[in-house]
Amino acid sequence: MTEQVGYFGANIPIKIYGLNEKSVTIGFGTAIDHDLLALITDFNQLLLQNPFSGLITTVPAYTTLTVFFDPLSVMLSDLPGQVCFEKVSAHLNKIAQTKREKSRITTDKLIIPVCYGGDFGQDLSTVARTNELSETEVIDIHTAGQYTVFMIGFVPGFAYMGGVDTRLSTPRKEVPNAKIPTGSVGIAGNQTGIYPMETPGGWQIIGRTPLKMFDVNRLQPSLLKGGDMVTFKAIGIKEFNAYAEI
Repeated sequence: MTEQVGYFGANIPIKIYGLNEKSVTIGFGTAIDHDLLALITDFNQLLLQNPFSGLITTVPAYTTLTVFFDPLSVMLSDLPGQVCFEKVSAHLNKIAQTKREKSRITTDKLIIPVCYGGDFGQDLSTVARTNELSETEVIDIHTAGQYTVFMIGFVPGFAYMGGVDTRLSTPRKEVPNAKIPTGSVGIAGNQTGIYPMETPGGWQIIGRTPLKMFDVNRLQPSLLKGGDMVTFKAIGIKEFNAYAEI
């Protein structure tokens, strides 16, 4: 696999490698943390402000940024290089040498109501048993945390959130469920997330939110975005139904 090594700023190493004829990925490190999130956000912002001919879109992830492009437009551009990978990499290395600016991305703080346990959270007992806790303790710990949205992926609007207390860490299911209901809140390892639509999945489901996490009719279809901070609030079934009727 073709790969180039460069630096973002003075001394932050990055690796650029080709995925296919229409995309490359930039690797920024291996640690999933807030500093790396800020680094990827800053680079992505610089790239979008200074696009190359043929750039289609970018997809930030935990430790990488994938860049999608139109090969024909890239080959017809005046970027240096003989093939698309060389041309795109040249531009990305130029971006990497640009003075890093502080992200101007808007970060929101949201409180997500969740009805825990019962029919809405059938794996709450599994998380409790795995960690030698009561179900009430699991709920208390989960609602006490503050979670960072590191990336959106898997399906539109699915937010991967870090910051789960190690006392709740529970592996994914060995056999995924064929259908996870819309709004289900789950735990997988040290991550928590919300299924924005019915889909197969292997996370441990501990509750459900009545909020619509993804709606194509909204200006921002996904309720959450990278960098947002989330806390969860425990609600009862009556309050859940009241939210759902809004």
